[in-house]
Amino acid sequence: MNKKINIFWFKRDLRLEDNEALSAALNSKLPLLLIYIYEPSLNNDTHYSPRHWRFIFESISDLDIQLKPQNTEVVILHSEVLDAFQILQKQFSIQQIFSTEETGLKITFDRDLAFAEYCRKNKIDWQEFQNNGVVRGLSNRDTWRKCWYGYMAKPIVSPDFLKVTFINCQEFSNEIKDLAFQFSSIEHKMQKGGRTAGKTWEDSFFEERIEFYSAYISKPELSRYGCSRLSPYFAWGCISIREVYQRAIKLKKESVYKKQLTAFMSRLRWQAHFIQKFEMEPRIEFEAFNKGYLNLQQPANDSFIESWKTGKTGFPLVDASIRSVIETGYLNFRMRSMTVSFLVHHLFQHYTTGATWLARQFLDFEPGIHYAQFQMQAGFTGTNTIRIYNPTKNATDHDPEAVFIKKYVPELKNLPNNLAIEPWLITPMEEEMYSFKIGKNYPKLIIDMK
Repeated sequence: MNKKINIFWFKRDLRLEDNEALSAALNSKLPLLLIYIYEPSLNNDTHYSPRHWRFIFESISDLDIQLKPQNTEVVILHSEVLDAFQILQKQFSIQQIFSTEETGLKITFDRDLAFAEYCRKNKIDWQEFQNNGVVRGLSNRDTWRKCWYGYMAKPIVSPDFLKVTFINCQEFSNEIKDLAFQFSSIEHKMQKGGRTAGKTWEDSFFEERIEFYSAYISKPELSRYGCSRLSPYFAWGCISIREVYQRAIKLKKESVYKKQLTAFMSRLRWQAHFIQKFEMEPRIEFEAFNKGYLNLQQPANDSFIESWKTGKTGFPLVDASIRSVIETGYLNFRMRSMTVSFLVHHLFQHYTTGATWLARQFLDFEPGIHYAQFQMQAGFTGTNTIRIYNPTKNATDHDPEAVFIKKYVPELKNLPNNLAIEPWLITPMEEEMYSFKIGKNYPKLIIDMK
């Protein structure tokens, strides 16, 4: 008879601390197997890119270091979910599976529906736990805000390893071992995955950088320092929102930066708010939130789209923003909004022409925030004010010395700041003076702004 075991399935909750699903699994009486499933279907999905998988595997490597005293590790299985569990079920008698709820794309929702049916047929108890205050099955959001604050006030859950024994790789059959997967990390300019790195960012934010939060949040270059930079660690679950929220509340009582902390905590709630909207309206992955826009015709212009994706629109702040996120995986909120607004309003392209591409660039890709914000910046909600950002005004207001522009659009680095922001204003004499010509050294404007 196969050995009875329980399984904890890591998804977007790559942490041990404040992981209610993991704590429940650790309190179960049967031997426990910790797994992460690297699904080929997700790897091939147009929303994901190697930067996401690298961050995930760095996070799992960090988990393994934390788990070393327990003489266990997270087993990465390279397989579709149903296939992986069918193979596991051949060797073990799986009694319970624990995981954290995931508000994801249609592909992960359909996978979870199929997996729930598999569990029912095989009499496996699959227990899912709430994630960051997002409520599944909510019919309206009238009471959601109160529920979120209640969730944030609950005690932090710490893992208790005293009651559990773990299943290790040595016990696997060859068929299971054949699914095992390793990922080779390479040097990169993006934030490193894992709780250890995330806590370093968190500490530096609360101990040092919080002072500049409100002043720098809209600045494309300074935001890289003044913002928390915790979004990828929230997106992939290396740190819970509740941990950070409670730390902010505690710090606010004794800090001189109460205004900054209040603004930051407000954004933590808005983070969950947008994911909650996606949980309740997942169709916005594919169509306008407000159905009055479903018949709006926005013919695809391949030239426009390609210029936008490559950062060659002729608008320096747009181009710098696109090139920055390609290189680093990070862009502050205002610049994200501006690039989407430029695509949808100035170039009049449908939001779906850029949504999956930008998802691949954002290291902190979170489906709920991504699509809710795309809809808002595209003006498709029907309730929010339509936001059309002027790239030149934003450059003048938030990058007046063209530091960000010159960093990511080096073609403009030898121009005076005013011309780096508006290179189309260059005179023939200045072209000679700076050895620079629009259309040769840097693209002409893709559209007439007026």
